[in-house]
Amino acid sequence: MDTESAQQAPVGLSISPKTYTYALHEDPHRAVAPPTANGETLLTRGRFSYFHYGCDGHQDAGWGCGYRTLQTAISWLINKRSQAAQQVPSIREIQQILIELGDKPASFGGSRDWVGTLEEFYVIDALFQLPCKILHTKELCAEEVLQQIRNYFVEYAGFIPMGGLSDAASKGIAGWHGTPTGEVYLLIVDPHYAGVPESKQQLIDSGYVRWMHTSELQASAYNLCLMLQQ
Repeated sequence: MDTESAQQAPVGLSISPKTYTYALHEDPHRAVAPPTANGETLLTRGRFSYFHYGCDGHQDAGWGCGYRTLQTAISWLINKRSQAAQQVPSIREIQQILIELGDKPASFGGSRDWVGTLEEFYVIDALFQLPCKILHTKELCAEEVLQQIRNYFVEYAGFIPMGGLSDAASKGIAGWHGTPTGEVYLLIVDPHYAGVPESKQQLIDSGYVRWMHTSELQASAYNLCLMLQQ
């Protein structure tokens, strides 16, 4: 089922400038070879930074994956719009945005409560007034769903935040690959890395950025946030 929604509200929070203790790796998806020699490969166009557990000094291992996927998505939007002055919000700033939107109570601030795809959309919409399409599916491997993902990469080639119900591990999709025999792979950007990655290749070798055959995905309902930014 597809749903489109727009929750816009004034957000009085200013996003503060950030200084990271080390440079975040950019565009790791471009360092991954296609999963098969033949077929069609579509990738996220534009640049994004790889956000992951603890990358800004905030120790969020075990609960912060949704925030990190959102931060990666926002970094793509900032680069796509050439808005160098725009900052990626911290976890605490994301929480405050959701409080000001009325989506979360005041007690949410400073908590370790996770966020899902819908909350990620609310933040994107509040900061960028950007149309997004929430694709909800009970069967991600269904042919029509995979075709919608392909169509999105053809038209928009964005970064897709994704979260599941049974599969509660938030992740991003940065590519689509189809084989001549009809098999489909998704290029997954997984924010669950904890530590300081030495290189993009280390992330790839460790499986945090990799092509995943759709049969590997859990049998779970999923929400995908399709950002309609050309």
